[in-house]
Amino acid sequence: MAKGNVIEKEKMNPFLWFLFAIVIPVIIALTLTIIVFAVAGVDVIDWAKNKGNNIPVISSLITTDEEAREEKKQEDIDAKLASKDEKIEQLTVEKEDLEGQIEQLKLEVQKLNRDMEVASASAQQDDEIDQTSNQTVKKISSSFTEMKSKQAALILEELETNAAYMLLSEMTDEERGVIMESMNPEKAATITEMFIEAR
Repeated sequence: MAKGNVIEKEKMNPFLWFLFAIVIPVIIALTLTIIVFAVAGVDVIDWAKNKGNNIPVISSLITTDEEAREEKKQEDIDAKLASKDEKIEQLTVEKEDLEGQIEQLKLEVQKLNRDMEVASASAQQDDEIDQTSNQTVKKISSSFTEMKSKQAALILEELETNAAYMLLSEMTDEERGVIMESMNPEKAATITEMFIEAR
């Protein structure tokens, strides 16, 4: 059994020997060297970065100031691109909203055009009706001028005041005077007031 313990001690001794004889003294020596150079004013960290950047495997782990600046520039560019993408999205949404408003306005314009066409057609019909009614009033008025004044006055007295006024307005002053002379004085006075207001 004693031999077994001795073999285990021999197996562990080389590892401990390597650790205490090589690794720890190297770490202490490096630390002391860095402290001495730092006190002397040498920037050991930048020197180590520059030298380490030339070593293939270690260069991927070390970031130099220039690489840090490049990374910062790249981050700034990425941030600006992200900001511009957001603006593009926002402008696209606004554009779609405006296009929707334009479509609504086009529909309103079409509706207003249809309404105007209908109103124009209605006004044209009204004008035609007015022309027809004016022609009818002129015909009836001319037939009143052919009657005797007393007979025409009796018929006009039975009509509404507006209708009588319209018929008398199509006559000459002389014909109108003769017929109104034969009319009821109150009705004649009302129609005369209408003539005065129309001027």
